[in-house]
Amino acid sequence: MRTALLVMCNETYKRILVIWDYKFNVLVQLIMVGIIFIGASFLLGGGQFNPAQLASLFLGYVVWFYARLVIMGTSGDIIGEAESGTLEQMYMTPAPTEMLILGHVLATLITTTIMVLLTAFSLLLILHISVPFSWEAIPVLALTMVGLFGFTLTLAGAALVFKQIEALADLLQNLLLFLTGSLLPITHFPTWLATIARTLPITQGIDVLRNVVLTNQSLPQAWANGSLGLLVLNSAIYLVTGWLIFKWCERTAKKQGSLSHY
Repeated sequence: MRTALLVMCNETYKRILVIWDYKFNVLVQLIMVGIIFIGASFLLGGGQFNPAQLASLFLGYVVWFYARLVIMGTSGDIIGEAESGTLEQMYMTPAPTEMLILGHVLATLITTTIMVLLTAFSLLLILHISVPFSWEAIPVLALTMVGLFGFTLTLAGAALVFKQIEALADLLQNLLLFLTGSLLPITHFPTWLATIARTLPITQGIDVLRNVVLTNQSLPQAWANGSLGLLVLNSAIYLVTGWLIFKWCERTAKKQGSLSHY
């Protein structure tokens, strides 16, 4: 645990330095995401900003933005290590690989949270969106991130084997934007599409988050109606499956001797 904390602190510090060194690029990314949200709000509102719709759209979009940064960041880290020739060195350290990966992911979540909060507060101020604060939203978001962590482990494993997976990561984060209810609640989807959407890593989290924040649904109520239980199950499946796939890809890359190749 101490090793994981040390790695997390080092990785977080390194990420903050990288973000600051390339702050112009990061700023442009944040502005782009904000513009996409404003445009989507305008289109979904039929050519105007619908205050009743903005809060729900905002919550879903923020969760997707979280997913986007984590997916692109995690896969980008592996690719960057491979490009610089330091990926194999990571596996030569005395620390267990699991602790290193955990440290990488925790660092990604910390820096991602900072970027998400900056963007979210900016959108709240610009569009005058009213979103009530609820402490119960925190564990819901945390559970959603657990499933997202498992999902990104699958991508990290693919990066170990195939190296260039930018197109795959971009495809997946766009699918999550349109198929998880982040823009449009899945209740508007056809039944077959809604069923598929509920299997994705952040769909159930967005649904529970909206109910908890916007309708004052308590966590015991969410558990009683089964929505919170489905979120726990979904996240657990993604976490276990993602970890198994990552370890399998790791063994495959070692057998191929491709950890040091790009």
